[in-house]
Amino acid sequence: MGETTTFSPVLHNETGCMELCWCVSLTGREVLTPFPGLGTAVAPAQGGAHLKQCDLLKLSRRQKQLCRREPGLAETLQDAAHLSLLECQFQFRHERWNCSLEGRTGLLKRGFKETAFLYAVSSAALTHTLARACSAGRMERCTCDDSPGLESRQAWQWGVCGDNLKYSTKFLSNFLGPKRGSKDLRARADAHNTNVGIKAVKSGLRTTCKCHGVSGSCAVRTCWKQLSPFREMGQALKLRYDSAVKVSSATNEALGRLELWAPARLGSATKGLAPRPGDLVYMEDSPSFCRPSKYSPGTAGRVCSREASCSSLCCGRGYDTQSRLVAFSCHCQVQWCCYVECQQCVQEELVYTCKH
Repeated sequence: MGETTTFSPVLHNETGCMELCWCVSLTGREVLTPFPGLGTAVAPAQGGAHLKQCDLLKLSRRQKQLCRREPGLAETLQDAAHLSLLECQFQFRHERWNCSLEGRTGLLKRGFKETAFLYAVSSAALTHTLARACSAGRMERCTCDDSPGLESRQAWQWGVCGDNLKYSTKFLSNFLGPKRGSKDLRARADAHNTNVGIKAVKSGLRTTCKCHGVSGSCAVRTCWKQLSPFREMGQALKLRYDSAVKVSSATNEALGRLELWAPARLGSATKGLAPRPGDLVYMEDSPSFCRPSKYSPGTAGRVCSREASCSSLCCGRGYDTQSRLVAFSCHCQVQWCCYVECQQCVQEELVYTCKH
């Protein structure tokens, strides 16, 4: 299996847009704890320790100042990086490019579809994680969602707390800073894809209600805002990736600036159109990712499914077949009292890996 790597959003640079940084290798099975994606690994903040955490993160000077004023933010940023890593790996686990960028960060400087997905999933993870951190009481300057018309105070009294998406999006808008110059096509594409990720989180906000009446009746009902699991947002962004729109630039004479523009397809009777707000956009066709390059480690040695993915994943090179014995629990029975007793069974399993 190709190596998996962590990636973490470096949320701001000198031009005001999101960038990404890829660091050490992970398997994706680690416990969710602060990790080196945003800088040096640090222990959970205690007292004024969050000031040191902020200084260790790879942030702009302005962002570090904002971080120092927001106890709990440093850990939230690291958790967001971990969340986006795991989701990217999951969504691309059967693809030639499997979110592996260790030592190959050149991809982040290109306008590929994969780069578009990275910007979107990173901004989505930041938005989602910050909103959840507010409701979990991990941030000092925000708390439960306070949407008008919802009984947030009553919900808190019943042990529930709405995810504060309103605060999350407002804070990130300030944290990421102003958009980059309108004359830069790549900058406009990056900002567009960043917003696609934020919109994906907004579309996953639901109103959840809980009944408190006798015998489950709804004589008393409390409602609050709750975000859907991040997996749903990752799946939505993967669909956006699959249908991403290739764009170029066109000058908007009325506004005097460059706009993203999707040229009409060959043979189409329609003229080119601006991409929709929910479309991921890219500017360059992606490489095949079949062989090792500065953008990918290639697919040699990757495990594949003979029926589903070997043909595409192995790029026509074929695959090797190996058998292995796998132990698993079987014939389980509930014993009095109170545990489950199982036998250990062994079965042969075929594993297919792409040839070099």
